[in-house]
Amino acid sequence: MAVTLKASQEGLRKIDAARKKKGWTKTEDAWWGLALTSQATLKRFWRSLPIERDAFISICQNVGINWEEIVEETTPLSQNSTVEFFAYDDAWVGREKLIVELTTKVKESCRLLILVGIGGIGKTALAEKLAVELHQEFLQGDWSKFHQENLDNDGESRDFRSVAIRWLQKWGESLTQDDYQDVERLIQKLVNRLRKHRYLVIIDSLENILVGNEDEGWSNFQDELWVRFFEQFLASPECQSRIILTSQDFPGQIPERYHNFWESKPLTGLSKSEQLQLFKKTGLEVEDNSPNLSYLQRIGNAYEGHPLALRVIAGEIGSKPFNGNVVAYWKRYGNEIEEVEKGIEEAKTKGITAGADDKFQLDRYTRQLRKIVRARLDKAFSRLQKEAVNAYRLICAGAIYRCEVPESFWLSHLEDWDCDKYEQEVALQTLRDRYLVEIVGVDESGEFLLRQHNLIRSVSLEHLRKLDEEDG
Repeated sequence: MAVTLKASQEGLRKIDAARKKKGWTKTEDAWWGLALTSQATLKRFWRSLPIERDAFISICQNVGINWEEIVEETTPLSQNSTVEFFAYDDAWVGREKLIVELTTKVKESCRLLILVGIGGIGKTALAEKLAVELHQEFLQGDWSKFHQENLDNDGESRDFRSVAIRWLQKWGESLTQDDYQDVERLIQKLVNRLRKHRYLVIIDSLENILVGNEDEGWSNFQDELWVRFFEQFLASPECQSRIILTSQDFPGQIPERYHNFWESKPLTGLSKSEQLQLFKKTGLEVEDNSPNLSYLQRIGNAYEGHPLALRVIAGEIGSKPFNGNVVAYWKRYGNEIEEVEKGIEEAKTKGITAGADDKFQLDRYTRQLRKIVRARLDKAFSRLQKEAVNAYRLICAGAIYRCEVPESFWLSHLEDWDCDKYEQEVALQTLRDRYLVEIVGVDESGEFLLRQHNLIRSVSLEHLRKLDEEDG
């Protein structure tokens, strides 16, 4: 988590007096130019919202005030946290009802909470937000009982034995030579530690240790020891600890018979009101009379509230060369949103459900979107292409549909690759397990209606063109 600071109300009064002596307005061009920041960041500063530490210090220095006299000593996050989070920060918005629901479950009987959804949908941030909410009551204010295991880190081993040793050593458990050599003893020691002591563990990016095959499914653990660990963890007659998993794929080997002790929660995008909250919290003007409002609403709708994409876009609007000018950003990139709107409108009003030639580029029309959002989604498509080629073909073929259509429409495409009915069903289930296709209802015949998230469809359309070139 980036280090951020915000001004106290007394600090803002000091800054205001100093800027008046200089004859500057609150958003003087010279001011944010000298501070090497943006007008949008300066606006956030005046609203006592968190901004990056270097920008905060520079704003204070360029008006001639010591930043330490201006900064608010504590923020809502720093009061609760002595840890650095990967995704959760002071720009968090929304999901209030979900947070109440999940914290209640974790404090009661849910030992294992599984947050699933497409890349960038906010799984890690939600897990970390839950940790903050549980800090005082569940962890009794002791962050030493919190641990976050990032399985997206290529620098550390992901096999169960290595992870278990890391956890036990961190928690001060004495390990004998037998523990190191006998993995059954290691599993038992870790489960007993979690049973008898209260820990909150986040295991992030679980998809990195999942593999599969057509017979057993596509979301199994590479290391069978993980299966045995979760089985014993859930089978214990009592357990004080809780584990939160985040994954793009649902881990299919979590034992169903212990369902009273685990919960799976698929995440969707932010609601329309939450989207505007996010834009406002990042420093953009979203008032009812603002010319920005309709453009930001259209951006939020096109991305279906995808938090990572919207934060990237908000950051780009707030930085040079746009400096908070939403209208200028729209003039530059609004055609990409209009392309999405056009396809959806034609599907609704004209019944043109297929659009293989649509030019969706929601994932890549700016450098930051390519670097941050597209990179996340590319990992999912790369794994799919490598591990489940029929599912990869299906997600590409399904990209032609602009809206929900019956699943038979989707499955019929696999006939071009001589897939039988069973292979078709396995491919579709793989996409459902990885949350790359959504079931939005049923038609009159009882058939599922399927669609792709607009952002996923942007990636799928490009892969479809590549697939057509290869097959052609």
